[in-house]
Amino acid sequence: MKFQPDSLAGTNVLTRIEPGQVWVGGTRFGHSVVVPWQGEVQRWAPAAFDDLLPAHFDALAGCGAAVVIFGSGVRLRFPPPATLRALIEAGIGVETMDTAAACRTYNVLAAEGRRVVAALLLAPVAGGPP
Repeated sequence: MKFQPDSLAGTNVLTRIEPGQVWVGGTRFGHSVVVPWQGEVQRWAPAAFDDLLPAHFDALAGCGAAVVIFGSGVRLRFPPPATLRALIEAGIGVETMDTAAACRTYNVLAAEGRRVVAALLLAPVAGGPP
């Protein structure tokens, strides 16, 4: 699925998603990622929903975001509240949706100038990119 982004100088925009892959601007990623509204895209350790640990979200609590959009993979799955505790205690909003919906929502919020971070699970596809 290809997205048509609004261009904002210095803002990361998710431009495309396919099974196991996402593009931020013109850069393709074949692994789970954390996409801040500004700054460098980072590899995110969990490859699948069942790999999620509280530490994965703890690391996002200090990122300066007002909201974290969690993309749970190809289908919507909610992590246990204890997994999100650090974000909740930091007063950071958390929304969970499937990864494609998370990409679309992230783009809308980033285009509005919101301090948003997308934490996206991208399960590797057999024979796909690393």
